[in-house]
Amino acid sequence: MNNGPTLAANVMHFARLLRRAGLPVGPAETLAAQEALTRIDLGSRTETRTALRAVMTHRHEHAEAFDQAFALFWRDPTAAEQAAAMALLEAQKEKKLERPPPASRRVAEAFHQKREHRPTAQDDPPVQDAVLTVSDQERLQRMDFEAMSADEIAIAKREIRRLTLPLDLRRTRRLRPDPRGPATDLRRTIRNSLRQGGEILEIARSRRQTRPPPLVVLCDISGSMSRYAQILLHFLHAVTNDRDRVHVFLFGTRLTNITRQLRHRDPEVAFQTVSHIVPDWSGGTRIGEALATFNRRWAKRVLGQGAVVLLITDGLDRDGAAHLADNMDRLHRSCRRLIWLNPLLRWSGFEPKSQGIRAMLPHVDDFRPVHNLDSLRALVDLLSKPAPARGLAPLAGYERMAA
Repeated sequence: MNNGPTLAANVMHFARLLRRAGLPVGPAETLAAQEALTRIDLGSRTETRTALRAVMTHRHEHAEAFDQAFALFWRDPTAAEQAAAMALLEAQKEKKLERPPPASRRVAEAFHQKREHRPTAQDDPPVQDAVLTVSDQERLQRMDFEAMSADEIAIAKREIRRLTLPLDLRRTRRLRPDPRGPATDLRRTIRNSLRQGGEILEIARSRRQTRPPPLVVLCDISGSMSRYAQILLHFLHAVTNDRDRVHVFLFGTRLTNITRQLRHRDPEVAFQTVSHIVPDWSGGTRIGEALATFNRRWAKRVLGQGAVVLLITDGLDRDGAAHLADNMDRLHRSCRRLIWLNPLLRWSGFEPKSQGIRAMLPHVDDFRPVHNLDSLRALVDLLSKPAPARGLAPLAGYERMAA
């Protein structure tokens, strides 16, 4: 029996399912999958899964999502009804809640996603309302993260993942070969002349290499900051996977380095790994102690070549201002630019009255809010511009911004 057209259509629909689940599957992978299925025994489920996974996935972290999608798509047509009946029976029993695999929820949502209605020639054109009103998209840009519903937070997370964080390039001490470079590379010139019997036919030149400076993020995950920290982690995950030399630290009652965990491409796997190594989420805040630990253990490792530091906290320290000013001063002198992002700055009547805020404020270069999408875009614009000269009082900038 010739089932070629049916098999090709099924492969195409399977590729669409993988794409909706977040896997980078395009026409090349779809054609390769159809070609792979012609070279194996289609009666073997193991061979089919292995062949499709070999040509449709390119990263190790995509294997789990692929297996979930394969199990849902290539199954017995009557298995869906049986699974639904069994799920109803199991739901009536009391059992221990288990955390699903990170990719299962995303694949399930992609599998049950309804197809969008495509307009035909018989459909009437939609009637558009021309009333000048503020769109939902514009309202979402200005809405506070703390006031968002679950659906709005999901939309905001997708918008955050699209943000890119440029930083101005900095000259390093390393040289790279450049035929039009301003510096003469005498060593390379002599080495090249040895191939010509000592004849110098060309003068080798070089130029200083430029690269973005390191970005170091210190994010507060205490109880008053937990809602913002959960959303900002999506921004930090996108930045960590988009740039090199990004270092992310979380602190509440202790300091935790999560840079390696955020390197994982799949955000669900990355956040699940972070949750296992951060024991003080939504706890107290010891900003002074966390900064002291960072200055003692990590500053010399990550603060080099004009590093930029983002300090995300509301400044409400449980220990007051004990040793906070000294540690802030040391951090400020160790980096090229220190930017304090404070969600409390969203209030128009905000005043730096607490001891922690007063101790920290004189040692930062910029003091900005971080509570909605507009504030994150303003941060991206700020970091894309050259850093101003130090010596400007942060309080003066804060007063201009509050006005």
